[in-house]
Amino acid sequence: MNKREFLKAGLVATVASQLPVKSQAKEPVAVNKKKAMKNWIWINPNLKDTDEDLKTNYAAYKAAGITGIFFENDSERHFRAAKAAGIEAHRWIWTFNRAERVADHPEWYSKSRNGDSCADKPPYVQYYRWLCPSRPEVQEYLTSTVNEILTKDYVDGIHLDYVRYCDVILPVNLWDKYKIEQTKELPEYDFCYCEVCQAKFKEQYGNDIKAIQYPDASLSWRLFRYGNIIRVVNAISAVAHQHKKPITAAVFPTPEVARRNVRQDWTNFKLDGVCPMIYHGFYKESVSWIGDAVAEGIHVLDGKFPLYAGLYLSDFNNDEEVRSGIQYALKNGASGVSFFGRVTPSVLDILKQESAAFKA
Repeated sequence: MNKREFLKAGLVATVASQLPVKSQAKEPVAVNKKKAMKNWIWINPNLKDTDEDLKTNYAAYKAAGITGIFFENDSERHFRAAKAAGIEAHRWIWTFNRAERVADHPEWYSKSRNGDSCADKPPYVQYYRWLCPSRPEVQEYLTSTVNEILTKDYVDGIHLDYVRYCDVILPVNLWDKYKIEQTKELPEYDFCYCEVCQAKFKEQYGNDIKAIQYPDASLSWRLFRYGNIIRVVNAISAVAHQHKKPITAAVFPTPEVARRNVRQDWTNFKLDGVCPMIYHGFYKESVSWIGDAVAEGIHVLDGKFPLYAGLYLSDFNNDEEVRSGIQYALKNGASGVSFFGRVTPSVLDILKQESAAFKA
């Protein structure tokens, strides 16, 4: 499976049956229009693209208002072509979901509440191999990886993905697909209960997690895991800022969903921008929920850093829904949007029109 096949798999059959939900999105908020609007695309560089293809594509992106690209893989040719078109070129990396050290360091990988390691028993799908954020050697590995990436002069910044724990609760749209009902937290999907985590939790809070009857209800255990991710992200952030390059992250759609589903407290990350993946179809919500999610994120962030609404283009039934999604995001305080999926000329036209209206 590639980047998001696991999450995409359950969507196609249910898009037409998404439940209409009454919007709680706020009325348009006061936006600081002196601050430049930024729009992004998540993309995996196609090595078959010719130089002329890149020149044409990136010129079209720039003209439509795309200001930055998150490249999933390294391709100096693609990065430099984007920069030549006036577009920021950032490297997009998987952070904690990384399988490349399973063979030589299986002990680095998270364990479930059942005691199973995702090094040899990954949950949901085979590529779900999650590093344990409690381990200093994991933090050192990730910071050194980012440092190496940012030494390259053609890389303008770093973009973190999978910057969280494994999903203890999947988006509801995937329950049928994977024959799972996650109305409560199930132990086989609840990570990390490794020996290092247990020892550090006991040292910090004075409690043995094994002695807690309902660990899924333990507030201190949740805080411990939020803090683990925050600490590693902020260490990576320090590396990025040493290079004087920005750091952003793809995160779960709202602060509440992120904390509940994946133990991710992204409002306390030290970032230069955040891209919540507000994929409304994953949660069986209507397009207007994009505005609700943006409003919640903006409220909790309280100006710490910009929020760019992540939009999954396959969730939209037509171009007018794309337009509405962008409008809901901008009217509720987003500083721009980020697209995942096939960016068509019509989508670029809509972005250009909505960007012009936003700046007017």
